[in-house]
Amino acid sequence: MTGTLFVVATPIGNLEDVTLRALRVLREVDLVACEDTRRTRALLSHFDIHTPTLSYYEHNKLARGPQILRALADGKSVALVTDAGTPGISDPGFMLVRDARAAGVPVVPVAGPSAVAAALSAAGVPADRFVFDGFPPVKPGRRRNRLAALRELETTVVLYESPHRILATLEAIGEVFGEREIVVARELTKQFEEIVRATPAAHRERLTAAGVRGEFTVVIPG
Repeated sequence: MTGTLFVVATPIGNLEDVTLRALRVLREVDLVACEDTRRTRALLSHFDIHTPTLSYYEHNKLARGPQILRALADGKSVALVTDAGTPGISDPGFMLVRDARAAGVPVVPVAGPSAVAAALSAAGVPADRFVFDGFPPVKPGRRRNRLAALRELETTVVLYESPHRILATLEAIGEVFGEREIVVARELTKQFEEIVRATPAAHRERLTAAGVRGEFTVVIPG
């Protein structure tokens, strides 16, 4: 009999957000496939979990995927985790899930934290319909074109952005969406969490003055 692939959500910041079910699964599986073994090992050690880990990320997914599938075929159970949040959301985890399902391996989601859901829940904007579009393109022209396409959808949009590009992305949002107030969430669930609603220009001014640090989730109301 094949093993089971558990898709386990882990905290996006505050370790208290991990679920009891996630902790039980991480203890019981034979292997934890993770984006960064150092970050996952810190999480496991915090909860006194000693399950072996194996890296599975963007640049080794083609080699490690078959290795993990062989372990599952041998009857071992595997937990797939990402550095923070739910696997498969803006990471290569979906490929392992796809291949496991194609091989007849049971795939079980262990639900939990998600930066998208956390940002929407505290943004105070309509979320009965929304589009999550991950990280905007790096090149300015492509970034602006992508935002223009999202504007045409007339629904709430959620984006991720890094501290290195957040100012450029806010400038592009201002160009495409005008002075519409948007919500910028920084360091969700962490000590210096901020969730601020303002125009793109005001966000740029605030972040430039305070210094750009942390990971960002941007919510643009429809």
